[in-house]
Amino acid sequence: MRLLLGGGRGGRMLCLWLMLLGFALLTLALLEIFNRDRDESREKPGPPRRRRPPHQTPSSPDLLEVIVDSQDPAIEFAADIAPLKSLQEDQLLYVPSKQEALKKGGYRVLLLGAKRDARATAPPTHGGMEEALRLQMEVLEKDLELSAAAHKDGFNEVVSERIPMHRRLPEARHPECFKQQYESLPSASVIICFHNEAWSTLLRTAHSVLDTAPEQYLQEVLLVDDLSEHGHLKRVLSEYVSQLDGVRLIRSTKRLGVAGCRAVGAARAAGEVLVFMDSHCECQRGWLEPLLQRVAQDRTRAVSPILDVIDGQTFQYNATQWPVRGVFDWRLDFRWDSDPSHQDKDPSSAVQAVRSPALGGEVLAINRHFFQRVGAYDQGMLLWGEEQIELSIRVWSCGGSMEVVPCSRVAHLVRRHHQPYSFPDQEVRQRNKIRIADTWMNEYRKIFYRRDTLAYFIRQSENPDIADRLRLKRSLACKDFHWYLKTVYPQLYIPEDRPALSGELYNVGASSCANYPHRQELQGGAMNTAPCSGTGSQHCELNSEFEVRWGPTGASCFDTRGERVVLSPCPTNRSTTSRLQWRFMKMSGQLIHQRSQLCLEAVMEEELPQVSPRGIGGNAGGLFLRPCSHHPRQRWHFDQLVAPRDA
Repeated sequence: MRLLLGGGRGGRMLCLWLMLLGFALLTLALLEIFNRDRDESREKPGPPRRRRPPHQTPSSPDLLEVIVDSQDPAIEFAADIAPLKSLQEDQLLYVPSKQEALKKGGYRVLLLGAKRDARATAPPTHGGMEEALRLQMEVLEKDLELSAAAHKDGFNEVVSERIPMHRRLPEARHPECFKQQYESLPSASVIICFHNEAWSTLLRTAHSVLDTAPEQYLQEVLLVDDLSEHGHLKRVLSEYVSQLDGVRLIRSTKRLGVAGCRAVGAARAAGEVLVFMDSHCECQRGWLEPLLQRVAQDRTRAVSPILDVIDGQTFQYNATQWPVRGVFDWRLDFRWDSDPSHQDKDPSSAVQAVRSPALGGEVLAINRHFFQRVGAYDQGMLLWGEEQIELSIRVWSCGGSMEVVPCSRVAHLVRRHHQPYSFPDQEVRQRNKIRIADTWMNEYRKIFYRRDTLAYFIRQSENPDIADRLRLKRSLACKDFHWYLKTVYPQLYIPEDRPALSGELYNVGASSCANYPHRQELQGGAMNTAPCSGTGSQHCELNSEFEVRWGPTGASCFDTRGERVVLSPCPTNRSTTSRLQWRFMKMSGQLIHQRSQLCLEAVMEEELPQVSPRGIGGNAGGLFLRPCSHHPRQRWHFDQLVAPRDA
């Protein structure tokens, strides 16, 4: 020290520099304190946070919501949280807790009402919060690169980003709906599961619920993250959700799929009614109250709104025409279908709920206790696909019912591809279907296996573990599938599938099978030939009514328009006409049209005239009626890919 201080001019210069450095550090510290105090004095209160319903216990400001990334160390559950009976503890990563209940580690803690990162300390004004968090997304290395990946999620993300977070959809309800009165409704928890969802569609869904659901009925919104990988769904989303009152974020450490993810949300929900909603929806005004009313009137009901359509490319809103209902076919594929038996004959019918054989998974409301009693979602279902069909059959068979409520409307984004999950292989959906068939369809599962041969061969090599679902079925005294078909879904045609008269209709001369192009409407289009798929998708049958029924529902019949063979709706009263009747000659392989006495022939494109009548398929070859001959393209036989005794 003496050498440094007293060692001449060099020592004095070093001392001077040390003093200047200390003075600079002191000045910076004072400026930081001064600026912080000045910023706090200038802070203006943001918009009032969303009020909680009167029956909801308010959270104390010092409570924490701990959001733990899947890569972070294991956490210690707070003592006041009971583990879920239906899930392993390591499958759940939502912990409301006190600071002292946490392990010290690398996970993130969001302090509600406390200071956060310097880039997130601005008061949460509506537009300011969104803009600040968008900037933070870039800081967190989440560049959306929208121009290069506009359609990576099956929709135009560029258009979605340009649409306001809070947009008001055109009114589509029937005028009679505005006369309905709703009082003393139960509380609702809206559960939104997501996996790698786009930022704009996910947050628009959450804000749409908050903007349209009455506060006195909306208990909470639960966002359940099924192990998303995208950066904007990590800390950025946690910061954003922490600013929204009544919204909680739950993260899973494992990929659970739709069924498991929704089970996690249901286990943590506090509302009397669970409302499961996809992560790319927009709600109409007044959507929640009609659903709650129907469930309040009968706690064993599961109900759905009318699902309007948001175009995936333009994000234009399109209202769905009422009436509709949910149905499925013998391949266990779900679809929304118009219900011609329920037409608007009087104004009151416009507000009457319609019983539905099945409901989709886009939006579903169900009493929380009934949902758990009937077995919740089957967590044996893998990732995504057909879980809504399994739940529909189970609810109906085990004492409940399902309805579509016309005064409730929610718009759903239609993607170019419908899979919200990337499958590890293409057999996931088949395994889910196998689980449904073996659990619920009894002897009718043979019909399914003949129409989905991939599922059949998977089933031949492995058995699903359905012991727990069979025990549940027995304990609830659920009715069998014959009862379901007779009572709930009598419109579904039950095939006969007679040997040598059902399967793929193979043409000897063309070395191909009768086919109906997927790009055409379900009915009304022209038949043609195509390479035999071997999957069961080209299944048809000649039944005892002499109808050639096509497709997995069996609702379409071979018909004629002039000389061309087309598909038409089959009669529902079992009184078919000669126009739809055919006779199969096993010796010659000819399929003869009863009315015209002409034979079915596969005609090649080059054999057709250059100009064909408008509306019958143009010049693209197909199936025609021709005078009967020994031509090899008039020889047919049915290839049954799965023998009845084997199914």
